Amino acid sequence: MIVRLAHLFTLAALALVVLGLSACGKGDGAGRGGPGGRSNAPPAVTAQRVQEQDWTDVLAALGTVKAHEAVTVTAKVSETVERVHFDSGQEVARGAPLLTLSGQQQQALLASAQAQLADAQQQFQRMSQLAAQQLVARSALDSARASRDAASAQVAQISANLSDRVIRAPFAGVLGIRQVSPGALVTPGTVIATLDDISRVYVDFPVPETELADVAVGQTLDGRVDAWPGRSFTGTVETVSARLDSATRAAMVRGSFANPERLLKPGMLVNIGIVRATRKAIVVPEIAVQQVGSETFVWRLKVDGTVEKADVVVGGRVPGKVMLRSGIKPGERIVVEGTGKLQAGMKVAADGQPQANPAR
Repeated sequence: MIVRLAHLFTLAALALVVLGLSACGKGDGAGRGGPGGRSNAPPAVTAQRVQEQDWTDVLAALGTVKAHEAVTVTAKVSETVERVHFDSGQEVARGAPLLTLSGQQQQALLASAQAQLADAQQQFQRMSQLAAQQLVARSALDSARASRDAASAQVAQISANLSDRVIRAPFAGVLGIRQVSPGALVTPGTVIATLDDISRVYVDFPVPETELADVAVGQTLDGRVDAWPGRSFTGTVETVSARLDSATRAAMVRGSFANPERLLKPGMLVNIGIVRATRKAIVVPEIAVQQVGSETFVWRLKVDGTVEKADVVVGGRVPGKVMLRSGIKPGERIVVEGTGKLQAGMKVAADGQPQANPAR
């Protein structure tokens, strides 16, 4: 009986200890400000006052290289190839012969026409002497002159046809792959080779309507191609198209690039950077701008210490910074750090200055 009573007293003492510990835990939780120990204090954030700053950025675009001059060399007449004067990829001067076509028939016709011209000239000279002595009628002299002129025109025509048998480079440049061989029959339109002047090249690229105000003739361009990584090509804006594409609302801009080493080739894709003039703009740290779906916004700090979403339009980016076209005015404060758990209307504790400079 005594043992049973002692056991009951022990159980009662353990129960009192458990209740005491539970009461202490509740008291500690209340002292921390809420159920479960969670605090109701406003979250701490870092805020920054927005000011206009000097802003210089680069407008990016994609362009395609085009030769300064480009042509597909073709024949004008139907004839067999007598001689080829060039190799594939050869650089030629203006007027250099590229192809000689057979012209034996034209040579014979030219010799005959030249003989007729010589005879007509002699006849005209004799008629001129006789006409001076008034021994022939004036009409006979006119007829002799007409025969001479007709023979001269015939020689010029055959000479022109004969010159078409020698195909020459219309300008200095680099030839493409040869498409014909000696003995081949060519006809008008037959491709002989391509000829490109790439000592200077053009790069055509589109610029959106909203960015045209920052593009002008003479502006410096920076070009980069995947074929030559790490290398930059410098050019200038030569022409801005007077028309915009109705589908894309963009204007075509042509840049001119010196190409003394012939590294830029027609058809290459070029990453174009247009260095825009320095101007005043609203610039904020990149970490302050939030992108959720189609929304782009910053958290604006109101006078009462609460935050609200401010939809913004981004006008440009550089590492660590973003230029805003609209949505925020100079003098307003925005949250730079601590944006992760913010909700519209939430009260925050802002320290007024960022704890560390954003990455640049």
